[in-house]
Amino acid sequence: MTIAISQTDRLGANPFVVEGPIVAGSGIPGPNFALGTVAGGDRESEWVYCQLVLAAQTTLQPGQWFQWSRDYVASLLTTAAAVVGQRCGVFSGAAQPPTLTGGPAGAITLQPGIYYIWLQRNGQAPAQVASATAALVVAETTITAGQASAPASATVGTKAIANVNFAAANQTFAATTVNGSNLLTNLSGLNAGSGPFIGAAVAGTGIPGGTTIAAVSYSPNGVVQSITLSANATANGTGITITATGVLEATLMRPFLSKVN
Repeated sequence: MTIAISQTDRLGANPFVVEGPIVAGSGIPGPNFALGTVAGGDRESEWVYCQLVLAAQTTLQPGQWFQWSRDYVASLLTTAAAVVGQRCGVFSGAAQPPTLTGGPAGAITLQPGIYYIWLQRNGQAPAQVASATAALVVAETTITAGQASAPASATVGTKAIANVNFAAANQTFAATTVNGSNLLTNLSGLNAGSGPFIGAAVAGTGIPGGTTIAAVSYSPNGVVQSITLSANATANGTGITITATGVLEATLMRPFLSKVN
């Protein structure tokens, strides 16, 4: 499977652009679309246009989970704030460069203010998952903003997320490491557009504990060329098995918060 990479031209909509901050009298138009407008793309993908009001500086990461109200006002999803019955989806990433044909572009840090964002509700997308089991039969909220979980059985007190499933509990691939370098190269075992994704935790020989993926470099046809880590490798290695967790490929089917577990 691969995540969605394009959107309709009919609306002039780009789900990978965050609009704002919107300041009255600044001359910046907002919103550019009616709230609740849907933009479609390949692989059955759909994005919904929502308002996001931030009271503090916030970094949006690809795969973060959001919920939105009937008025299409979005907020990061947490167990405490989740409202049963509301729709939910993921942030696909900000600003997609022309050379990037697959995968999320990256994170974006926003100052307090009013913004308008496209949130993905259908199709295949990266999704932040705190923990996942091989069964992947349950999707639920967590206490961490923007993060879901996929345990083998429901956790009491969480909110169930209906209509979503995950491709696997983790992703493995092979790479070359160089002592003192934060680049993974000579990658193999990857499918274009299926990850690994920015923010995922990685483990393997010569990879320090707590290391995450900081950036992904793609060729013009969407093949992953290299991966930038948050820390330098501590050993040279060829064909090292790397395991990525925490941001998984998900299939969204217009998910919603169905009940309290």
